[in-house]
Amino acid sequence: MKKISAAMVIGIFLLITIFKAQAQTNATWQTKAIETYHVTVALSKTTNIIFPYAIVGVDIGSRDVLAQKAKGVENVLQLKAAKDSFPQTNISIITADGKLTSFLVDYDQQPSVLNLALTGVGGQNNISIPSENINQEQMDHFAKMAAESKAKARGIKDKTFGILFKLNGIFIHDNVVLLRFNISNETNINYDIDQLRLYIRDQKRSKRTATQEIEILPVLVQGNTKSVIGQSDNTIVFVVPKFTIPDNKYLAVQLMEKNGGRHLELHVKNKKVVKAVPID
Repeated sequence: MKKISAAMVIGIFLLITIFKAQAQTNATWQTKAIETYHVTVALSKTTNIIFPYAIVGVDIGSRDVLAQKAKGVENVLQLKAAKDSFPQTNISIITADGKLTSFLVDYDQQPSVLNLALTGVGGQNNISIPSENINQEQMDHFAKMAAESKAKARGIKDKTFGILFKLNGIFIHDNVVLLRFNISNETNINYDIDQLRLYIRDQKRSKRTATQEIEILPVLVQGNTKSVIGQSDNTIVFVVPKFTIPDNKYLAVQLMEKNGGRHLELHVKNKKVVKAVPID
């Protein structure tokens, strides 16, 4: 009897364990409705939808709607009707942050709204430049960490007519480098930014040979890149693909004023880049 009782106890215990495991498994699978938005399109007009992150996939429910990513950018979807008065259809978009967004699409000869923006983190609706398999939501997070980090790079600055331009932080995370710039406007005249660009250049220029210049395009830019109000300063973080600088070359960072003459340039050598501070 003792042996039978022990076997029964073990059997009951196993059954309870299995039921608990099944209950836990079932509890992890829950359905959640994803909000569906609405958009109207026309034959003769283009509707633009700006997403907070790069578009990695698009599925259209009907051939009556034409869709494409805007040329040269990654997070703007352009829609247009292929024929008039088509029945309602839908379109699904997957973005680089791993989210699915769905729209119901109707025909309207005169759409009331032609430009839609899905607000991202912090209300940003910036245009996203192409990236290579980089999760932009994570990069946005690491850019904020770089902006707030107390680690500083020293000695990389330029100043002219009351504008101080500094590269005061170089960080590394996996396959990207994060460059933190600070622009201080010590005048009462707003500094409107025309260009902020990065180039790898030759240290010495020969009259007999063409100067080699390679532009480094950012994966993500965080911060105000439009204007620095008088008596204030801006912090801007560039996230760029991982790089080092070859011998006899340097990184040139150009800051140019719109409709003005306050242009600045930083020269960064490889010994500064290889001292990049890790961000985790």
